[in-house]
Amino acid sequence: MPFGGADLGALALTLKLALSTTVLLLLIATPIAWWLAHARSRWAALAGAVVALPLVLPPTVLGFYLLVVFGPQGWGGQLTQSLGLGLLPFTFGGLLVASVLYSMPFAVQPLQHAFEAAGRRPMEVAATLRARPLDAFFTVAVPLARPGFLTAAILSFAHTVGEFGVVLMIGGNIPDKTRVISTQIYGHVEALEYAQAHTLAAGMLVFSFVVLLCVGLLTRRSRGVLP
Repeated sequence: MPFGGADLGALALTLKLALSTTVLLLLIATPIAWWLAHARSRWAALAGAVVALPLVLPPTVLGFYLLVVFGPQGWGGQLTQSLGLGLLPFTFGGLLVASVLYSMPFAVQPLQHAFEAAGRRPMEVAATLRARPLDAFFTVAVPLARPGFLTAAILSFAHTVGEFGVVLMIGGNIPDKTRVISTQIYGHVEALEYAQAHTLAAGMLVFSFVVLLCVGLLTRRSRGVLP
């Protein structure tokens, strides 16, 4: 069964959300991953646990607390209102904030592992050649961590596409505003429209398989298993 107009709208919003989340996550996660990979502070373990929390935290819990924080009485909601941004719940901005927080470990951990695998030696060599730390980071560390960046981007994008609980809590299921693929499937099932749900679910299944295959190939290539 072909996609309907509502399905295409949900697909377009999902892609917009996933792309926006991936870009923001790469910008935010890179300095965090670099610090975690090289920090000797006692706070590094605590920070790593906080970053990884979405891996074990039920998404509805995160969505609930985001509703509280960014609601009319929450400090986040009061801040966004004072800045003229309005309230984030049940808006695309709310979905974006929730997605960035919920997918954070899928960006930070691959980058952290890539920076750790590269080690300190390349940066030390760059320093002996009088390269400034920021220049050395972009010309030495980033190229060496390229597989980590690719993995982080793929996982962040895919995880955002598959989100359900957190986006339903913070965004609801508003057509053309906060309705993404996962909530569209939920709506089809709730309305007993199993054929439409099957079409979207099958597409998600194929997409998920391709993502995992790409990540596996990247991992094997980075280890020198593949040419």
